[in-house]
Amino acid sequence: MQDLGRSIVVLGIVIVAVGGFLMLMPRMPWLGHLPGDVHIERPGFSVHFPLVTCLVVSAVATVVLNLFFRR
Repeated sequence: MQDLGRSIVVLGIVIVAVGGFLMLMPRMPWLGHLPGDVHIERPGFSVHFPLVTCLVVSAVATVVLNLFFRR
């Protein structure tokens, strides 16, 4: 039962963190428009792949999660 309670608390913290991130998104207009993000626009066709943004978010998430789960 103790592991289930800990898992629910961690899930709650993750939900709060994602909600806070989504509330702060309008204040970060540069996110998704970094140099290295691929944007191809042709007549009737548009593709946007935020390659560098994905790498930055992944690196930050890795550092934060490693700090959080290290004991």
